[in-house]
Amino acid sequence: MSLVEYGMSFEAGRMPGDSGFDLQVPARLDDQGDNLGHIHLEDQFGSSLVMREVLIQVRRVAPTSATVLITGESGTGKEIIARAIHEHSNRPDRPFVPVNCGAISPQLIESELFGHEKGSFTGAVRNHHGVFEQADGGTLFLDEITEMPVELQVKLLRVLETRRFVRVGGDHEQNTDIRIIAATNRCPEDEVEAGKLRSDLLYRLQVFPIELPSLRERKEDIRDLAMLFLRELNDADGDDKCFANAALLALEGYSWPGNIRELRNVVQRGYIMADHIIMAKDMLSEIARPAHPVPVRRRGQTLTVDIGTSVAEVERNLIFATLDQCGGRKDKAASILGVSMKTLYNRLRKYEQTHNRRVTDA
Repeated sequence: MSLVEYGMSFEAGRMPGDSGFDLQVPARLDDQGDNLGHIHLEDQFGSSLVMREVLIQVRRVAPTSATVLITGESGTGKEIIARAIHEHSNRPDRPFVPVNCGAISPQLIESELFGHEKGSFTGAVRNHHGVFEQADGGTLFLDEITEMPVELQVKLLRVLETRRFVRVGGDHEQNTDIRIIAATNRCPEDEVEAGKLRSDLLYRLQVFPIELPSLRERKEDIRDLAMLFLRELNDADGDDKCFANAALLALEGYSWPGNIRELRNVVQRGYIMADHIIMAKDMLSEIARPAHPVPVRRRGQTLTVDIGTSVAEVERNLIFATLDQCGGRKDKAASILGVSMKTLYNRLRKYEQTHNRRVTDA
């Protein structure tokens, strides 16, 4: 049975006999006598159900020593979540060292991670402390972990298992006391299948997985986040600019392929362009452009499809409606839709790439 055939036989996002979520979460983390130090996550991420569930996971794992793997699209705030885990851990006063594995040359990444001895290669004119030494006692955040060369993943796995490493060109093992938090914007299982990520490293990293939802999966947070970003700009410049309601509605109607990062940039553009009241025209044309009538409409638990709508368009709307109904939980949405997590990830990635091409061509 295809996604479309399955979707026509149930109310969007709800299985027969399913009365909805029975998950109970506090209105704020502070309601349970906790806070996340000086990083106020609800202010930075919003307070939708799906994000409150993520914050509960952060609260649970932060004081432990468990390795964490954060997944989510680009711009969803993976590093901010990693910093929050560090801030609320038992080592908040120790270093937090972020490393983008995809931004370092493959020829230099081993030296950046483990350090090197003077004279170990051309240009090594002095000893170099790698990030494992820099982060000792604290947290090492390995962003875009799937971009790390496979041959180096073997060495990383050994460090995770033994807590010992050797500098490039050295012969002395050093101990390291760090917590590892890794992140990727790709589906880890796909990367394993493609031979870009070792399965044993994945199992070692995802002791505690956290999946961050995209902004389009929690549109109820968009208005609050936009207001927060505008308030930060006003505070920095001593100004008092505000949004027109039509501008906020335009923000809520956009799909945000760049997620929180894109929203922040768009708000800043509107702030710069506006004299006092930020209008929709002050922001990107893709956001300000009036929406065309849609052939697939949602009302409550039902999707209405116009005759002549393509199967691909119906499938796309069904997937997003089901994700919305599931509070952004991709595992539950995939189960309801009757597809694998890999298939769902591939569909979402395809939709994101298609949208990015349209924005580029506009």
